[in-house]
Amino acid sequence: MPKMTAMEAAVHVLRSEGVEVAFGVPGAAILPFYEALKDSGIRHVLVRHEEGGTHAAEGYTRARAGAIGVCIGTSGPAGTNMITGLYSAIADSIPILCITGQAPRAKLHKEDFQAVDIAAIARPVTKWSITVMEGAQVPWVFRRAFQIMRSDRPGPVHIDLPIDVQKEIIDYDPETDAPLPVSRPAPSPAAIARAVDMLLAAEKPLIVAGGGIINAEASDLLVEFAELVNVPVVPTLMGWGTIPDDHPLNAGMVGLQTQHRYGNATFLQSDVVLGIGNRWANRHTGSTEVYTKGRKFIHVDIEPTQIGRVFCPDLGIVADAKLALEALIAEARGRKLPRRASWVGAVQERKRTMLRRTDFDNTPIKPQRAFQEINAAFGRDTRFVTAIGLYQIASGQFQKVYKPRNYIICGQAGPLGWEVSACTGAKLADPSAEVVGIVGDYSLQFLIEELAVAAQYRIPFVLVVLNNAYLGLIRQAERGYNMDYEVQLSFQNINAPEIGDYGVDHVKAAEAFGCIARRVFDPAEIGEALQWARTRATQASLPVMVEIITERVTNIAMGPEIDKVTEFEEIIDLAPAPAREPETV
Repeated sequence: MPKMTAMEAAVHVLRSEGVEVAFGVPGAAILPFYEALKDSGIRHVLVRHEEGGTHAAEGYTRARAGAIGVCIGTSGPAGTNMITGLYSAIADSIPILCITGQAPRAKLHKEDFQAVDIAAIARPVTKWSITVMEGAQVPWVFRRAFQIMRSDRPGPVHIDLPIDVQKEIIDYDPETDAPLPVSRPAPSPAAIARAVDMLLAAEKPLIVAGGGIINAEASDLLVEFAELVNVPVVPTLMGWGTIPDDHPLNAGMVGLQTQHRYGNATFLQSDVVLGIGNRWANRHTGSTEVYTKGRKFIHVDIEPTQIGRVFCPDLGIVADAKLALEALIAEARGRKLPRRASWVGAVQERKRTMLRRTDFDNTPIKPQRAFQEINAAFGRDTRFVTAIGLYQIASGQFQKVYKPRNYIICGQAGPLGWEVSACTGAKLADPSAEVVGIVGDYSLQFLIEELAVAAQYRIPFVLVVLNNAYLGLIRQAERGYNMDYEVQLSFQNINAPEIGDYGVDHVKAAEAFGCIARRVFDPAEIGEALQWARTRATQASLPVMVEIITERVTNIAMGPEIDKVTEFEEIIDLAPAPAREPETV
């Protein structure tokens, strides 16, 4: 049996599981792992903060089917810095592997330098978190980690490695080892038949398409099934891209914040809803009383305990989204299928007529206009990355997405500072794709140092910064409390008088980190600036920032319930299309 260090065995497992890139920060307690990594062929990207490493790993996983992002750090604060990223990953069912160093086993109880029970800290935000206490267990712990991350509902794993465990010499033969089988539940045939019965008996059915469909690589099957049964589809925020925005059966998004007027209106008219790979998140549903009233629900999810967690569906089906859709298609092909021309026509008419205005010429720039220009500048294959804030809610209302994995967002956890690192990971996962980050000024400032990572490794992407010098979403929420308290980011920057009271000079900051940047004040210049950024990013192989100075105060449409969304800006209600004359034979 070949002999090697436990870390050499771990690296063999990483390579055989398909790991090509790792993000991390070396430190004393993880150096034996780095010694094994340095000649492994796995590319290492040195991040500036371990949280940034986790977000880069998450962006990597999300952008490339089957890939798993890896983040590495030393003991103590390196692990605690990863907790936010692990939370983001588990909240959205994204598999990433975090590896930390640890003090020697004999000193774990002696308050050794940077010795903390990081496995216990990480346990609530991982599928599995373990401190490995024997070197001989290392390769099998790593194998088990990949099996757990990929099986059932995907999610992150954390492995903690005491430094003496890392140095142990063990018996391990990579030639006889292989990845472990992955578990994905198949649906009950009886449940699938019942679901098709309910769907075909409905007069106004809808499909709610969640992120589980993207995780399962089943977007094509979703579209095939929707077209087969002629049922409109509502993508969730995590499921955006499962069906193209311009597909005739795309009914628009539903929710309190990231929603379309026509999406909410259509949902409120529905009578049967089939949810696949979704969580019934509260920003999508609002109160369950309003959301469920007058309609029946079928819920398909890979995680048994997810069914009934938010409300009790009329039919629950435990299944992987891909296996469920394959079964639904097979079952439906044997049935007589209704056309539902009037329902589908009504959905399409709402989508055509119930709009929000975007063509504002105001200065400072309105964010609606910024997204109009973004839609015009970038093609159907563009991969967008965004996080949380008023800019992201506007993005969800005004952007267009056409393919799965092309709208990468930290949906449930929503950590500020996510975008730059996620862009870096997404671009490394799929270098051929054009990556565009959409970020607000405050989120950018959270982990702005991660721009240096992308500059150092010459990772090109476009970063659009919407700067209102405000905590815009919190300011809007504070309206309900009659206050505007501690949400102002504005100040007179003595080094940048040209930006008035917009405070931080993000252009100079980006340049200081080795990137290219420019600023736009006039809405007529946004389109040209975005095209310039695309060209310069490719030419220089660097991140290129376009900072758009927006109006200080914008209120974006939202409300407490899906039937009580307040519109703060001008809406557009187009005239109904004229009725067609009956065809004569």
